[in-house]
Amino acid sequence: MAELAAVPTVGGVAEDRIAVATQWQLIWWRFRKHKLAVGGTIVLVLFYIVALFADFFAYVDPTESEAQRSLMAPQPIHWMDEGSFRPHVYALKGTRDPLTFKRVYVPDTTRKIPVTFFGHGEPWLLLGFIPTDRHLIALEGAKPSEALFLLGTDTHGRDLWSRLMYATRTSMTIGLVSVALSLVLGVVLGGISGYFGGPIDTAIQRVIEILRSIPTIPLWMGLAAALPADWSVVQVYFAITIIISLIGWTELARVVRGRFISLKQEDFVMAAELLGCSKSRIIFRHMVPSFISHIIAATTLAIPAIIISETSLSFLGLGLRPPAISWGVLLQDAQNIQALVISPWLLFPSIAVIVAVLAFNFMGDGIRDAADPYL
Repeated sequence: MAELAAVPTVGGVAEDRIAVATQWQLIWWRFRKHKLAVGGTIVLVLFYIVALFADFFAYVDPTESEAQRSLMAPQPIHWMDEGSFRPHVYALKGTRDPLTFKRVYVPDTTRKIPVTFFGHGEPWLLLGFIPTDRHLIALEGAKPSEALFLLGTDTHGRDLWSRLMYATRTSMTIGLVSVALSLVLGVVLGGISGYFGGPIDTAIQRVIEILRSIPTIPLWMGLAAALPADWSVVQVYFAITIIISLIGWTELARVVRGRFISLKQEDFVMAAELLGCSKSRIIFRHMVPSFISHIIAATTLAIPAIIISETSLSFLGLGLRPPAISWGVLLQDAQNIQALVISPWLLFPSIAVIVAVLAFNFMGDGIRDAADPYL
């Protein structure tokens, strides 16, 4: 009986496990229970895999255009052939519409072009230095640029699927870079403001109030319009990133300032001061790690706002401009009702924006709930 009494119960084992768990373990256990957050994280992982290997998922050069293939409808892949699994697409043949006399393409059901996966196609560099020609989708006996249009084409006859893959790389990375810059500015300036107080706090807070009092969209428009027209795509990309970062750091700085004001009276901060720790060590070694989980949650929720900002600027023609490729640039072709009625597939990039923003919000909500110490 004494041996049985010594065996801990299931509840006791769970309590002991929680008692010795680290903060990050507790956050992870709570996060796993948030199904929407886990699903959003999986979706975002897929998005960033596409962003990292956009050349692999795209099957043609996104800048290759053909005026005669303008606004072609999406072309489906036929998976079965005479009862067997043989993915294929029908060859396309051009005809004249008898009413509009416009050249249109219709499937030629007499010609079946086999579709292969992980096949050979146009050469590209894996990770920027490994030459390869493997693509997720390829054709046998035909060029994908002439016979495969999964999401149709745009007004210049460019393949929308391949352009969407490259646009995902641009739009998803600009959010990370912008938030990284905003994180540095917000934590450093907010920490200095909250820890030192006095005239430094007053000056930083007045700057924040001035930036937050300016209407956001006119400020973006003015700063983006000031960019030189002869700048390269890379220069415009980094300029837009810096512009968005300079505007987005203020909210995080306010949060960090409030946390620092409440933490600088805590015993562990006073003990560090008595031990002679430098100001920078107290801020970055003791105070910031105490609420790093909240910073991560705030950063995660800020990324979708950055993505929407870039998409909006590019859609208005004030952000990234062709030949750059982003979700906002792709949506420029869908600015009028006529384009939406005739070619609704031009709105496919908006679906990517919606899914990415929802996934970020779900993941951010899950991290915020998991990091709440009062739960």
